[in-house]
Amino acid sequence: MEQVTTTRIRYADTDQMGYVHHAKYLEYFEIGRTEYMRARGHSYARFEESGLYLVLTEAHAAYRRPARYDMEVTIRTRLREVSHVQVTFDYTVENGREILCEGWTKLACTDRDGKLRRIPESLGKALEGVK
Repeated sequence: MEQVTTTRIRYADTDQMGYVHHAKYLEYFEIGRTEYMRARGHSYARFEESGLYLVLTEAHAAYRRPARYDMEVTIRTRLREVSHVQVTFDYTVENGREILCEGWTKLACTDRDGKLRRIPESLGKALEGVK
């Protein structure tokens, strides 16, 4: 299953050369991941209210083409894997059919003290699209 989210590049996202700064793509990945969860009935806010957190443990981005101010981009987010304590998402940021950046993130489920916890079964099933 794929979540498609559209956003527009803000001036503050660009560097001196007028391109989107490389670190901003991790924020775009977060936008996609947040909307992926929301579309499946799980908001980050509600998840954190339960005392659990999804903590970024790994991230990768491959930059293909530059994005510029005011460009509308589409963030495609897909679930790659859910284990007992981790979840991995894949992302593609594109402008039309042109791929700007591809990447992935891995997140671990922890409690408020940073100790690993099992991903709740309801969240795991929702992320996988199982009812």
